[in-house]
Amino acid sequence: MNNKLITVTEEVVDQRLDKALSTLDPEVSRTQAVTMVKEGAITVNDQVKKPKYKVQLGDVISYSVKEPEVLSIEAEDIPLDVIYEDEDVIVVNKPQGMVVHPSAGHTSGTLVNALMYHCKDLSSINGVVRPGIVHRIDKDTSGLLMVAKNDKAHLALAQELKEHKADRYYIALVHGEITHSKGTIDAPVGRSKTDRQKMAVVDHGKPAVSHFEVLEHFPAFTLVECQLETGRTHQIRVHFRYIEHPLAGEGQYLHAKTLAFTHPRTGEKMTFEAPLPQNFTDMIETLRKSRIVKLEKN
Repeated sequence: MNNKLITVTEEVVDQRLDKALSTLDPEVSRTQAVTMVKEGAITVNDQVKKPKYKVQLGDVISYSVKEPEVLSIEAEDIPLDVIYEDEDVIVVNKPQGMVVHPSAGHTSGTLVNALMYHCKDLSSINGVVRPGIVHRIDKDTSGLLMVAKNDKAHLALAQELKEHKADRYYIALVHGEITHSKGTIDAPVGRSKTDRQKMAVVDHGKPAVSHFEVLEHFPAFTLVECQLETGRTHQIRVHFRYIEHPLAGEGQYLHAKTLAFTHPRTGEKMTFEAPLPQNFTDMIETLRKSRIVKLEKN
């Protein structure tokens, strides 16, 4: 068990104990917090409180959480589309359907399993489960990822992402017709209030900004290019659902096309591009044909 102490801050004052704890500690879900409170596994100022207790500024919450299961990560001979590689960095073009790093439900077949076979040295900053992983994209998203081979490179690349200096462009197919040629979605992203397993635009979320430009219109769909200013979990998916233009196939047609960053050793600005995967180009051609048919009928 991992024993923790956390002090109540102004943002959660007067909230129920379970809600406050899940807000202050992202590793504890609201459901977990509710159970812990009911079982008396949480104390406030060394006293067990009832579930309806509302926290006050300066309250010290004490609780224990189970240590995460230690996963055994095996190197696997899985083909990788390596776009670039040197002694510090690897840039790979991840296929749609591949999970980036292992988890309780995916212990093999991930990008990390493949990287461990391909490259014997990866940064250790994210531990044994996510060696070398500086940022990630969803399982159903294809495209470019940068991976660090050593801790110095990892720290430099992570800092560049944090300072919004790395450029990431995505191509997405969304439902509906976006009538303006370009736009910016500035809406905070965080855990959904109704489903803690999902991300959504919420008042208590972290700042998230996505810029987009319309590339092509189709009947009932729009092809857009997105530039991420921030990198929140499922940001593009959440933002376009928020403006009522959800991703087609909820992520099947989302591709990390362009990645640009400063090399951590040489200081050189490097830019990489990956072509759209076959299923994406096939869908675009199908939509173009349907547009032609519609025009001919009209």
